Amino acid sequence: MPSSRASQSQAQPAETTQAKIMQIILQHVPREAEITRVEFEGPRLAIYTKKPEILLSQSYIVSDIVSLIRKRITLRSDPSIRMKPEEAERFIRSIVPSEAEITNILFDENIGEVVIEAKKPGLVISKNGATLQEIIRATKWRPRILRAPPIPSKIIAHIRHYLYQEVKERQRILRNVGERIFRTPLCKSQEILVTFLGGFHQVGRSAILIRTRESSILLDCGINPGTLNPEDSFPRIDLNEFDLSSLDAVVISHAHLDHCGLLPFLYKYGYDGPVYCSEPTLSLMALLQLDYLDVLSREGVIPPYDQKDVREMVLHAIPLRYGVVTDIAPDVKLTLHNAGHILGSAIIHLHIGEGLHNIVYTGDFKFARTMLLESAVASFPRVETLIMESTYGSPEDVMPPRHEVEARFASLIAETLKAGGKVLVPVLAVGRAQEIMLVLNQYMREGKIPEVPVYIDGMVNEVTAIHTAYPEYMSKEIQKMILHENINPFQSEYFVNIKNTDARSEVLSGSPCIILATSGMLEGGPAIEYFRELAPDEKNMIILVSYQIEGTLGRRLQSGMRDVTLINPEGKVEVINVKSRVESVEGFSGHSDRNQLLNYVKRLTPKPHRILVGHGEKSKCLDLSSTIQRMFKIESMAPQNLETLRLY
Repeated sequence: MPSSRASQSQAQPAETTQAKIMQIILQHVPREAEITRVEFEGPRLAIYTKKPEILLSQSYIVSDIVSLIRKRITLRSDPSIRMKPEEAERFIRSIVPSEAEITNILFDENIGEVVIEAKKPGLVISKNGATLQEIIRATKWRPRILRAPPIPSKIIAHIRHYLYQEVKERQRILRNVGERIFRTPLCKSQEILVTFLGGFHQVGRSAILIRTRESSILLDCGINPGTLNPEDSFPRIDLNEFDLSSLDAVVISHAHLDHCGLLPFLYKYGYDGPVYCSEPTLSLMALLQLDYLDVLSREGVIPPYDQKDVREMVLHAIPLRYGVVTDIAPDVKLTLHNAGHILGSAIIHLHIGEGLHNIVYTGDFKFARTMLLESAVASFPRVETLIMESTYGSPEDVMPPRHEVEARFASLIAETLKAGGKVLVPVLAVGRAQEIMLVLNQYMREGKIPEVPVYIDGMVNEVTAIHTAYPEYMSKEIQKMILHENINPFQSEYFVNIKNTDARSEVLSGSPCIILATSGMLEGGPAIEYFRELAPDEKNMIILVSYQIEGTLGRRLQSGMRDVTLINPEGKVEVINVKSRVESVEGFSGHSDRNQLLNYVKRLTPKPHRILVGHGEKSKCLDLSSTIQRMFKIESMAPQNLETLRLY
């Protein structure tokens, strides 16, 4: 939380900036629009008016103001002119066609917004937004249309409910964020420093601190779930360079815990600023953080934060869509672009100063199309420094073409099913599970895999529900199916969700089938229960489709271990003799392999002046960095954790 001295030093500049903005607005808005107030809403300005229809019908007025102040503007109606919520809801339901299937209508009286949740949001909007304009004109409420998830998501429902429950606190947060963003800069940015707090010469605890003379931005704030050493578990936020009171913003690239797992810890210790991420990332991030707390609790480990801190993070979150340029500090603009890694994963583009320097941080990215996601974006307005991952950066890290991977996977499954066996596929809940679901659905429809039930167990069900809520973040083919053809491949007739533990015994005693269950490395979750029962039968097969970290049960099986010690439900030790086949199918990774990493640098436009390589084992970081410098004649280095570099 900013110190009182910092708050006092920023108060007057913020008021000065607000006065200038107000002056410009009053000069350009006709008096008959009757502006009542102008407020900060995070990176946007909200103009409250008694005659919003005037500004809506003369849209050039707002466009002119935006071009002058170079800030995003939202129009809102003054509370005194709004229709009563009950009457407004009746009106909305009367003009929106029933085919839109409205599932919920919520009124936010503090900002004059009505949220309309519908299964077919396009029918609510109608051609050229005519219905929305009519709602604004008649009710004076500003509509916000949300897609009702085809598969209900508990976490999305909880987040929406919590945000509306805490509206006044949310308003306070956004107002403070706006004042910090719109403060008058004390000095022009003439130096840019980057400090690596975690995730360099290693995979895990990703965190990068970007500082100018004016602002401080943290990119990612992850944990290292694979280490038993507490000193290596978290990023080095204990450094003097990391000052929580002066932190302007946190930007999260995607929802995996090695990139966001420690974020609620910042709120526990007083951070009161925003976290920016994509819309799907917020839901997935909260889900995985809560699951992390649950796992630690079951293992008897004291967690670094609690559920209250996760809720605080949600309250401070400002979700952004891809391609939207957003001010996050007086001298920094942020744009998120598709990274192709998991749903909502983002390549982070920072524009610093008035054209001073541009940083592109890839986070984890996939430079190839898959059934689930489009390929990572490789074109930017400007880029001077590229910070990229190297998870699969060694010369040996070359994956087979995706169609070959899918064909081998399908062949192994078909062989097992025809022999009367069952197939267990341990999966990562986010990304890998949904990719496998799409492959199974397509190959069954094409007759390349026998049509059998595909049982889905664990967190996969909730994560898949989140996917269905955001089809626009998936591949063009999936978007077309869901948005235009009314076909949801995640609701295929082949898929059967396991909703309770009693159903597992029926699956295990039934006919040949496929089981997708977490966790992907057989380190817990329902996959262990299925493994216990399926492993002793030679007719069955276990297919590992994820990277298996050293020390996990999945890695031991890969290495040939066939006598596995487990703790049974009664708490007793038992030895499982593994007679089932164990196969590994590599190539479903959401990371770029060596060739894709080099191809990304080759195709990146414009060419960067400098490349910083991280998120990989030390040898991979160093090898990829030297190869880039040799092949592309671009200055490249593989910095270590705790290093600070001056970029400008």
